[in-house]
Amino acid sequence: MSDTVLILNGPNLNLLGTREPDIYGAETLADIEAAAAAHGGGLGLDVDFRQSNAEGELVEWIQGAQGTAAAIVINAGAYTHTSVAILDALLAVELPVLEVHLSNIYQRDEFRHHSYISKAATGVICGLGSQGYLLALDAIAARLNNDKKA
Repeated sequence: MSDTVLILNGPNLNLLGTREPDIYGAETLADIEAAAAAHGGGLGLDVDFRQSNAEGELVEWIQGAQGTAAAIVINAGAYTHTSVAILDALLAVELPVLEVHLSNIYQRDEFRHHSYISKAATGVICGLGSQGYLLALDAIAARLNNDKKA
């Protein structure tokens, strides 16, 4: 298995930089992708960064990660709060999963306080903006290094 980390982004994250910058910041998804690729490379990880507004496409990418990726970082956007299909796919592939949110979902609308994704997640990072993606890569690199030592 490679040290590839699949980073998945859900609906509306393609609008970062212009969508509610007071909540999500001014960085674009391309900015976050570039930072994640550089940071991952420094950790010895290959980053496969993707975004889709389609739930089914996200499920297919998760399923395709089995046997090809070492871990998944996912910001499922609104699907975090609604998608049993994404949860089931994450549980099925049996990979380490780090859930990331740019905003603190617990300071937002009540319906955003529940995450289906968290049941499958090794850890959850929220409210730290794009730095959350980099922290997720740090956690994955540490886990993979520990697994190699064992």
